[in-house]
Amino acid sequence: MEKYQQKTIKHEISCVGIGLHTGNKISMTLKPADVNTGIVFHRTDPAGKDAYIPAHHDYVVDTRMCTCIGKKDGVKVATIEHLMAAIHAMGINNMLIDIDGPETPVMDGSSVPFVFLLECAGTKIQNAPLKAIRILKPVSVKNGDKEVSLQPAQKGLKMHFEIDFAASVIGHQEADLDLTAANFKNMFSRARTFGFLQDIEMLRSIGLARGGSLDNAILVNDNTIMNKDGLRYSNEFVRHKMLDAVGDLYMSGHTLIGEFSGSRSGHTDTNALLTALFADADNYEIVDMASYYASLAEESAEDEDLMECA
Repeated sequence: MEKYQQKTIKHEISCVGIGLHTGNKISMTLKPADVNTGIVFHRTDPAGKDAYIPAHHDYVVDTRMCTCIGKKDGVKVATIEHLMAAIHAMGINNMLIDIDGPETPVMDGSSVPFVFLLECAGTKIQNAPLKAIRILKPVSVKNGDKEVSLQPAQKGLKMHFEIDFAASVIGHQEADLDLTAANFKNMFSRARTFGFLQDIEMLRSIGLARGGSLDNAILVNDNTIMNKDGLRYSNEFVRHKMLDAVGDLYMSGHTLIGEFSGSRSGHTDTNALLTALFADADNYEIVDMASYYASLAEESAEDEDLMECA
């Protein structure tokens, strides 16, 4: 079945934008890639030394305010999570991403521009089986009041996220997602990154948020939303945290069959969860999705036969 074969994009497509943290103008081109390539970033600028960096948790070198991948020689690509979320949700398995700087363009601070780019590029079915990581045992990581976990499930990737902030304009928020392209596009892709006015000076002093503006982030000042058009969703903050998790989980190299839960967590915690998952081979198995779902259908049919006999 085509839905259980690997996919890439049909055509190259490019965009230009500002890096959220560097403030630099960045050009990026999404390109088709061969089967079993995965998602790979390629630095094309002289400072990038023509580096190829797989979007994989083993290559994560920094998780302060974003997910950053890099090589031992110091070449990096930062803020990849919004793009990775779109790639994951839209079911793209193989792609080469040419980028002429150390950070992806932030665009409007959400994933919806990247969803649009992928839809414009189109999808190409490839002659290779689609794989998934099936969670076999519960895995969790706790850090103070932050916690992330993965639990076994029979089908798909189900996700739950909750946040708590002192600012009453945010407060306690929860969201759930059964990850499909339609669910992500319609309910989560437009959720923007956010920050707090009192943190801006500190972040810029350490080289972060230099490209942030009201055009690409929600800015909170005490209990006020400073963006004149307000929020896109009443719970946009937790929806964006879910969006981040969708992107960060794809750093596993495959989509997952399981249940994810995040509580007050961020990029650091999700990356630690993947490290814990892969630390024990008994925690998971890599399955051929066509064969796996065919076996589920056979088991279901057998169960129905037994019920009829009873």
